[in-house]
Amino acid sequence: MKLDLKPLAQQPGGVLPFSIQMDLSSLEWSGARPFVRPVCVEGQVRNRAGALELTARLDTVLSLVCDRCAKPFQREKTVEYQTLLAFELANGESDDIVELNREGELELDELMQEVFLLEMDTKNLCSQDCKGLCPGCGADLNVEKCRCKRETDPRLAVLAQLLEPEEPEQ
Repeated sequence: MKLDLKPLAQQPGGVLPFSIQMDLSSLEWSGARPFVRPVCVEGQVRNRAGALELTARLDTVLSLVCDRCAKPFQREKTVEYQTLLAFELANGESDDIVELNREGELELDELMQEVFLLEMDTKNLCSQDCKGLCPGCGADLNVEKCRCKRETDPRLAVLAQLLEPEEPEQ
């Protein structure tokens, strides 16, 4: 979706609202396709004393796999975004200002997709206190205790014998 912002630039105090849905279901992220619902984008571009300001809210539900216990779960994801828009940048590029194309239009889909993907988490946990899986026996430590037999360090084996109960003599 392209937003033509030339008319808005001529209206101090003017507002151009927008609402789109982005289908990212075919996008692969960390080896999976987490986008089970479209990303809903609601926002507006406002002319504040000649400066164009874009504000947006992006919402969706992601289907993820916990990085600790490997269980699937779903989580709501919301991103709040705000930036300034410019017809031309004096110094070339800027991280804080988005440049419009030569026709004074903003390619909204591309910008919003980039914004959302940059806010994706690199680590996904089903809960902050997830204990994960035991690396030895594979037990889910959230549900059960580890089934691994504790091995004694061979260097301490002699000391371990001191802790074993003595058998009565016959």
